[in-house]
Amino acid sequence: MAERALEIREVGPQVTVQDLGRPGHAHLGVPHSGALDAPAHRLANRLVGNDESAATLECLGGQLSFRTRTAVTIAVTGARVPVTVDGRGQDWGNAVSVSAESLVELGTVTEGLRAYLAVSGGVEVEPVLGSRSTDLLSGLGPEPVSDRDVLALGQPEHPPVPVEAVRTPPPSRELRLRLGPREDWFEKAAVKALVGSSYVVGSESNRIGLRLEGEPIRWSGDEQLPSEGMVLGSVQVPPNGQPVIFLHDHPTTGGYPVVGVVVPDDLAVCAQLRPGEQVTLRVV
Repeated sequence: MAERALEIREVGPQVTVQDLGRPGHAHLGVPHSGALDAPAHRLANRLVGNDESAATLECLGGQLSFRTRTAVTIAVTGARVPVTVDGRGQDWGNAVSVSAESLVELGTVTEGLRAYLAVSGGVEVEPVLGSRSTDLLSGLGPEPVSDRDVLALGQPEHPPVPVEAVRTPPPSRELRLRLGPREDWFEKAAVKALVGSSYVVGSESNRIGLRLEGEPIRWSGDEQLPSEGMVLGSVQVPPNGQPVIFLHDHPTTGGYPVVGVVVPDDLAVCAQLRPGEQVTLRVV
């Protein structure tokens, strides 16, 4: 029987192995990690018959090509991206059967930012603290995928799910925010102005944090806050007043006040926002 593996040919800006992360280790200084767009990750796995916790490839901007050593089923979700097998176009958001020794290529994303590739059996890298996720802050988990890597695959447990191509609504440009725990550290007018305020996504955004640029959220004083625990989705505001939304590879402590926390269901929106795009904050 042929070895179950992918032979990576070329990768784009960043391709990482991700599952549902390693929550529960913040007291050890270990971030949550895992797929930034968890719904897209879960859907891709369901389409190919994997458990939702199986490891996928998170492709920043798309741009990935590989050969299959054995026959597999793949699905691509998340950001819209052209998918071809041996040069022939395939459905995005659907289960696709791929023969052994086929060349699979993901082009550049046309909508959104991060595409998720699931392969039947899941990517079988060595787990660390119960997760196969790449953590770019702590360095836990596998290194980001590189050209000419060989990625082992697990054995399929269930048949793929035959569905029509997934139809998704237009991507959201809003983030719901619950105030606290340190909104009292900011000028009242600045907190009030958060309602319906718009920001531009900064070019330095990454898996650690979504950097926003716009009207500063000003501190009410210049006192320094002792370092304290940070949760996923925290909106930390440094002295320049430009907010940073902590994403899955965020540090577990921080010394700047948190004006609010993004509603968990909206974190997937952060995964698909491109630098230069505008996002609106809604206080709930």
